[in-house]
Amino acid sequence: MALPAELAARSALSRICTRCSVSLRRQGQTPNGFLQTSRQQRRSQSGKSSSRTIPQVDSIATPAARTSKIQNPVARRFSSGLAQTNFTSTAAPSESQPKQVLGADDLLHSFTNSPIPAIRKRAAFIKQHASCLHHHHQPGGSMAPAHVNFECPDCGIPVYCSKEHWADDYEAHLEICDTLRQINEDDHDLQSGRSFPEFEYAGEQMDDALINMSSWDTFLYTRQFNAINTDRSMRQATRLLTYPVTIGSILHELSPYNIKAGGRITPEGIKSFSALRYTLHPAKTGGGDDIKGLRAQAPAVRLFILGARAESSLPRDAWIQLAHLFPLSRIHLIFIGPESMLNRDDEFPLPPRTPTNPFGAIVEDRVWPTMKISTIVDYYHTIHKTGHFYPYDPYFDCFVMFHPGLGHPASSHEWEETLPMLLETKAPIIVTGYTQADMERDIDFVNKTAAGEFDVLMEPGENKFRSLRWDLNDLDPQDISAGNWGVWAFRGKRYETTHKSTEQ
Repeated sequence: MALPAELAARSALSRICTRCSVSLRRQGQTPNGFLQTSRQQRRSQSGKSSSRTIPQVDSIATPAARTSKIQNPVARRFSSGLAQTNFTSTAAPSESQPKQVLGADDLLHSFTNSPIPAIRKRAAFIKQHASCLHHHHQPGGSMAPAHVNFECPDCGIPVYCSKEHWADDYEAHLEICDTLRQINEDDHDLQSGRSFPEFEYAGEQMDDALINMSSWDTFLYTRQFNAINTDRSMRQATRLLTYPVTIGSILHELSPYNIKAGGRITPEGIKSFSALRYTLHPAKTGGGDDIKGLRAQAPAVRLFILGARAESSLPRDAWIQLAHLFPLSRIHLIFIGPESMLNRDDEFPLPPRTPTNPFGAIVEDRVWPTMKISTIVDYYHTIHKTGHFYPYDPYFDCFVMFHPGLGHPASSHEWEETLPMLLETKAPIIVTGYTQADMERDIDFVNKTAAGEFDVLMEPGENKFRSLRWDLNDLDPQDISAGNWGVWAFRGKRYETTHKSTEQ
């Protein structure tokens, strides 16, 4: 529950005009500073640090996280450079802020000899689990399988078992060496101790300022984010923002995806998404804060994030960006999955399951005046059978699955029972994939499991708002991917009622 001071700050924030907002930014401040000031005051009163911490979001970084899922939690923990890291805000420096240990021109280090302990630990994990991909170690080769041990001097990542095999396969390695070097530098940058102004997000959208969703650059500019002037900072920022913005880019009335040629939205898709857009963009009713201004409000739009992993622990400032895209509607984010509270036990201990809270849901009410977040540590098909969220309405409900691994051998069995239940709801289902192959494998699974029982709403293709940062699979260092690289959508087929002619 927000304190009176914070509520007053939010009220003041809502009355800031565009010119004032721009003026604040020129002075090195942001409209969000009103809220930050009150929060910092409360932190100082309670003796806590005012430095900014990004929760651990490593469990969805690579396909390794998905393939290992519950079976190999150790592999999942080391599957990303987005380990738990303290990010300082652009506010005045304090004694509690982390000291910068690496400069902008000193980010390339071999994983084994890295000055960052977490990266050295990650190097040890890679050497212990990743196999050398040289053809001598493949089935039918002249040598037994071996783990990687030699680090390429150009990218600093363990890729082969020996220098000889690295040199012998050098041409193949060159195809990804530059990308691996970029991953190396981004990982060190993330834990360098520098300030991260790219994680200072924009506030509420002004009514007279339209959002342009043609690309990341136009989106951030029209949303009045602070200028991001380097490619590395852009990669770090989009790594987190890709989750809320991917959803918003499909459901927004100014979506870059449409029914025109090349727009990827199908005729069935325009029907489903138009229903949600109608709810998310309601007409203004002339309501106000007084008694005379009270107006009836539509129910909240429910966004079910299934198979949730680290997206459930993203900074709430990132998810609030979704509320800013739809300021006139209420949104209820519901994270569902056995790993939806991974690495968050200290933050929110799981409540007991009671008759009033049968699934032990953790409810974060009013993270923003129009947004609520619930987290349930369970499988969706278990909840669906109880009718807990029934009834479903295509005007108010939408399912989202980030890198679900529908067709992956290690996780497909977990979705076989869930998929038919999702199709029963007739609500849109948005699915993303790490790579083209990963996305096509999921599509093949749906085609085999529910052939003839679903309609494609959005043709598969590259996501305009994918993460610009590349991620490394620690179980296979030569397997690189990007968060939410591709996106497509489908729903259960609707059958039109027809009348059989009685004429002979």
